Amino acid sequence: MNKVALITGASSGIGFETARLLATKGYAVYAAARRVDKMQELEKSGVRILKMDVTDEQSMVEGVNKILAAEKRIDVLVNNAGYGSYGALEEVPLSEARYQFEVNIFGMARLTQLVLPTMRQQHSGKIINISSIGGKIGEPHGTWYHATKFAVEGLSDSLRMELKQFGIDVVIIEPGAIITEWAKISREHMMKVSGNGPYKELVKKHYNMYETADKRGSKPIVVAKTIVKAILSNRPKTRYATGGGAKAILFMRRILPDRIFDKVLLSLMK
Repeated sequence: MNKVALITGASSGIGFETARLLATKGYAVYAAARRVDKMQELEKSGVRILKMDVTDEQSMVEGVNKILAAEKRIDVLVNNAGYGSYGALEEVPLSEARYQFEVNIFGMARLTQLVLPTMRQQHSGKIINISSIGGKIGEPHGTWYHATKFAVEGLSDSLRMELKQFGIDVVIIEPGAIITEWAKISREHMMKVSGNGPYKELVKKHYNMYETADKRGSKPIVVAKTIVKAILSNRPKTRYATGGGAKAILFMRRILPDRIFDKVLLSLMK
């Protein structure tokens, strides 16, 4: 019997590559996204396509029910759908902040709620939550995005202890700099919101840092391989830092005092 995986945010980037790679490992993969028109290539690879919006309760319920009707089980949930939009806290509307939490936290949590009854009955399963090194560090103009990723870390650590009794693993993936649409969208929004106001000088330096980071970033397949490694492991690690300098940055965060780390990060924005 093939194991069954549901992957959100699979129309591009990390989710797309994870769905394609996991399908080659014998999994029945359901790739979910709002923009299914971009997923024909996945469908040709044997991946099942689901239209799903993690801010829409009905679409999540219908998606999970469709999988269970066809497969009678769900073994893996990869919570990859995410949204990042930067700007100085003073200038970002709270409606925009709330939307980031809706996608990155509440959507993830609700979809997890929907698959857990089946995983508990199976007494097995894996919940893979895509966090970021941004769940361990802060940076200017990313206050709301980083707040959501810090929340992903705390939620996942707590959930891991809740679900141990049912044989369900919870794994956190912490990507570094990855070349995806996300990076382009977040920095363009930062310039739109804060590129002409009181924070403009640092914002422009931050934007330039992102431009440089793009050249050093990893391709999404690097993260996809890490996700699949965790899925295939009988005893996965609780968290994996991967791609784009993630391990080096998190090491510095652990050993440096707060103000020294701030100084190092700000020195990169020039």
